[in-house]
Amino acid sequence: MPNSSSISEFLLLALADTRQLQLLHFWLLLGIYLAALLGNGLISTAVACDHRLHTPMYFFLLNLSLLDLGCISTTLPKAMANALWGTRAISYTGCAAQVFFFLFFISAECCLLTIMSYDRYVAICKPLHYRTLLGSRACATMAAVAWGTGLLYALLHTANTFSLPLCQGNAVDQFFCEIPPILKLSFSDGYLREAGLIIAFVLAVFGCFAFILFSYVQIFRAVLRMLFEQGRHKAFSTCLPHLAVVSLLVSTAMFAYLKPPSISSPSLDLVVSFMYSVMPPALNPLIYGIRNQELKGALRKILQHTLFRHQKYVHYDLKTTKNLEKA
Repeated sequence: MPNSSSISEFLLLALADTRQLQLLHFWLLLGIYLAALLGNGLISTAVACDHRLHTPMYFFLLNLSLLDLGCISTTLPKAMANALWGTRAISYTGCAAQVFFFLFFISAECCLLTIMSYDRYVAICKPLHYRTLLGSRACATMAAVAWGTGLLYALLHTANTFSLPLCQGNAVDQFFCEIPPILKLSFSDGYLREAGLIIAFVLAVFGCFAFILFSYVQIFRAVLRMLFEQGRHKAFSTCLPHLAVVSLLVSTAMFAYLKPPSISSPSLDLVVSFMYSVMPPALNPLIYGIRNQELKGALRKILQHTLFRHQKYVHYDLKTTKNLEKA
């Protein structure tokens, strides 16, 4: 039986058996990937370039967009390459890197979503203390804690997982390298240690979700007491999208890690993992930006400024050409 020292590559789960379906999956994944890059890139650009969006809410949204870009760039490019070339292989080092970066981005995103719920709670329930509780230093500290937590969690799990002897082959029943399918290849004592770490992570995610739900119960109670319809509409438009993102991410991830083995199957695991690893990064720009007038205004302003500069340069070039012709 092969062990971890003799394994040089892993075999990922094939998305399709026929060449036509493989190419179809490639174009589908490419469309999703480009849409995620465009949407998160536009949000990042708008927040970074427009000084009116330099507020705690948009600062955290900028961090979320960066995490989404990293998360989807960890999983989809290799899946697209395998679908395009009809292969399944990923190197041992590439698999370890994929596990590390996916854990890093997804755990940091869970922390950041919890921080974003606290931001909305303070903004709506304690507006007079907003600048005190969420100043620039406090926001930077909380964002650093989210990124640092993701880094430490990823280092711990990646080092522990790839220190286990892998004696059950090298076929990973997933379209990207993830810890549960890799643990199925090992039956050492370290397997129980890593499983315990996963359970601790699930409990931590459940704790974050409970905090988010508690925050939103308080938010909705405060919103329903508002006298003005416009204020309630604005509060709901900023809070409900965040709650939808959290619900999608947490529900699918917890189902993937806690579902009983009796209902597990490669196709079901593939769909569920796709829901929490690909869909949130692709949908977040739509969820947060489609009804956000401030983001739309910032993007419109940037686009108009870019077009104006382009037209100005074109006019200058034409004028210079005519002057040269006259000379």
